[in-house]
Amino acid sequence: MRASIFLAAALSALPAAAIAEGGALTVYGGYRGGGSFADSTTGRSIDVANAGSVSASVDWPLDGNRQLQLFVGHQGSKFAVRTLPAAPSSVLDGRAVSVTYLHLGGTNFFDGPIGRGPYVVGGVGATLFSPGLGGFSSEWRPSLNVGVGYQWLLGERVALRIEGRGYVTLVDNQGGLFCSGGCVVSIRGDTFTQGEALVGLSVGF
Repeated sequence: MRASIFLAAALSALPAAAIAEGGALTVYGGYRGGGSFADSTTGRSIDVANAGSVSASVDWPLDGNRQLQLFVGHQGSKFAVRTLPAAPSSVLDGRAVSVTYLHLGGTNFFDGPIGRGPYVVGGVGATLFSPGLGGFSSEWRPSLNVGVGYQWLLGERVALRIEGRGYVTLVDNQGGLFCSGGCVVSIRGDTFTQGEALVGLSVGF
């Protein structure tokens, strides 16, 4: 319900303009999978469970077929710890964790003009990991995304986008990731990778 209210307010606030002119606000729903860490002590894999996601982007025109893009994508998920034979369950198993990307990049439409047909997309920025467990703090890490998409015009101002994106985050931590004191599990990792399928509604400005 809140997402529907936000989307309706965002759309009504935009001025009338053709989406093909280049600028657009896009709100996405998606499904994101992949991503894991490791228990520094036992070596067990600590995965981030596949889950739905919500995202938004704002695009500004650069030229006839390219845009600058500010992208933010959020996933609320849970830790899923792979249990070893005869090993006790981990305190992290089933605990909430969120993964949020904030990237600046752009889109490049293959055939031009902006706003219709196939395109490539990408960006660089940061990832925010937020574990929902006492003794663990949120952490920012550098990251990037690359993807491909297709956009269909539905009207003068409105278009449908379908995208696939891949994300790589540089974690580079050998133990104690997220620890703010009192950690019961020491987490480590080098890189964190995820893939995502998105469907978005764009409105031009």
